[in-house]
Amino acid sequence: MIKVHFPGFLLAGLKGGSGKTLISLGLGKNLKDKGFRVKAFKKGPDYIDARWLGLAVQNRASNLDPFLFSKEKVKELFYSFAYDFDFALVEGNRGLYDGKDVQGTFSSAELAKLLNLPVILVVDCTKITRTMAAIVLGLSQFDPEVKIKGVILNKTFGERHRTIVRQSIEYYTDIKVIGALPKLKNPIPERHMGLISDQEYGSSLEQTFEKLAKVCAENIDLKEVLQIAKNTPPVLLEKNDIPRQNCGEKKVRIGVVLDAAFWFYYPENLHALEQAGARLEFLSLLDHGQWPELHGLYLGGGFPETLAQKLYENVKKRQLVFDLVQNGLPVYAECGGFMFLAKSVSFNEKNYDMCGVFPYRIGVQKKPRGHGYVHGEIVAPNPFFPVGYKLKGHEFHYSCLLDEVKNKSFALKLERGVGICNGLDGLLYKNVFASYTHIHALGAPEWAENFVRSAWEYKRLQSL
Repeated sequence: MIKVHFPGFLLAGLKGGSGKTLISLGLGKNLKDKGFRVKAFKKGPDYIDARWLGLAVQNRASNLDPFLFSKEKVKELFYSFAYDFDFALVEGNRGLYDGKDVQGTFSSAELAKLLNLPVILVVDCTKITRTMAAIVLGLSQFDPEVKIKGVILNKTFGERHRTIVRQSIEYYTDIKVIGALPKLKNPIPERHMGLISDQEYGSSLEQTFEKLAKVCAENIDLKEVLQIAKNTPPVLLEKNDIPRQNCGEKKVRIGVVLDAAFWFYYPENLHALEQAGARLEFLSLLDHGQWPELHGLYLGGGFPETLAQKLYENVKKRQLVFDLVQNGLPVYAECGGFMFLAKSVSFNEKNYDMCGVFPYRIGVQKKPRGHGYVHGEIVAPNPFFPVGYKLKGHEFHYSCLLDEVKNKSFALKLERGVGICNGLDGLLYKNVFASYTHIHALGAPEWAENFVRSAWEYKRLQSL
């Protein structure tokens, strides 16, 4: 057993859209500017908020999701950063107690308890005064094991409004109000129930972070935030780290398409591939640069529809991927990557030819077609998962197939989720596995090992 102290806090809200993301960005930027090494985390599978958090603190953020991987893995991942960073800033999701069921399974509150983190609550004060005290009191008594140590008032209207809400909360509860922000115009546009990608953000990122940091510094007691974090109690762990990447020689190359169209990757997924023995080559489908010799290809999610014109115009890269697939290259494609492998994508009433590996058209709709956690069973042989494997993941897509699937070669039968069609996902062709399901390597450790093993086999066959 080893004693580990990782100061930090979890920022939670009453619901989604309470303003906790912008406040997380502002607090993270402030702590970073004060010279602290801040490790940011996003609770849940959100790629976009995690990306923004990482940019704010200038260290890549990680996701903590007890649905996608076990509680033990959540703790191992979290505390593996304890010796490299001064503070942990964890942004929750949805409301504090919102979870999978009436017990609040997988909620932000359960994560705070698992990691022994204090909670700072962000509350939207629009058209409310004394009633907020009743809400905060109820939250504090709902589960006594959840330690709410501070409240930040958001979207307040004038000093009188702030004063009565603050006094009411501190009169009826023993929780201190540590900040009160005015109603602000969101400096970052939103899409699909969240912030847009930084890849599409036209203004200066640094100016936006400085603006948020200034607002937080002027309206939040940063010394109190630091004190709350420092009072995080130490924990006893059997392990103090997750396995670090293999330092041995890496002889297979797996390409990772990482550009403005495809960038939904958990850092742990990339680490897992390296640990399994892969050398990662970061590539783009938007430029005309040459690709090195590859033995596997990872096509992550993103927003290919917003850059569909550029993808369409890059005929050389579309043909290259098509040829690699025909040659038997192992390809793992998630969501946006699956869209690229289709015959075409329609977006804003325009059609764009894509790679054409699968002879199906995909259309981007105005409402979500699949949204939430998924789980199912692998039912067909493929390079990445054994038959019978129980797979967990998540999906969030506005696109769907416009054609009937004639090729019935699906690898994943979902018990929960939408998938590509009729609860089926993981469309197979040669050594391609393409799905709307995103996975996390800590919850599917066989994935990286099998991916690298398939890359080795591909390399061996090419050398014959």
